[in-house]
Amino acid sequence: MTRRAVTIVSSTRAASGIYEDRTGPIIVAWLREHGFAADDATVVPDGPAVTAALEAALASRVDLVVTTGGTGVGPGDMTPDATAKLLTAPLPGFQEELRRRGAASTPTAILSRGLAGVAGHTFVVNLPGSPGGVRDGLGLLGEVVDHVLDQLAGGNHG
Repeated sequence: MTRRAVTIVSSTRAASGIYEDRTGPIIVAWLREHGFAADDATVVPDGPAVTAALEAALASRVDLVVTTGGTGVGPGDMTPDATAKLLTAPLPGFQEELRRRGAASTPTAILSRGLAGVAGHTFVVNLPGSPGGVRDGLGLLGEVVDHVLDQLAGGNHG
């Protein structure tokens, strides 16, 4: 059975066409390379549209949702807040490790408020809005995603 994933880009400027999204295509390509059925990224402005996109993704019962952007401390950075409302089981260790790895090369990585966890039967991960942060996050995701999805499907600890 093919695993399904959704990518949500939180960027007011990319959503309004001020600049082209650079992170969504990286995530979608990674997902497809790792066997996920994944449409192109959904690009939404920061704020309430992120909540609506997350809710729509979860309603479609996908296996994985990866967001990018909106994880900082700016006034429009609301992705973690939208995500927190939907998580049934937070997995703080994922983001702790992502911040640790990112800080090795970019000290401001520790400022990311991104979350990770389970919402129903879906693994949800917030990644930063930079291509480097996304690559770091996908590296970590690659180390755990199969195990998490196996556990969500009722698998044993092997």
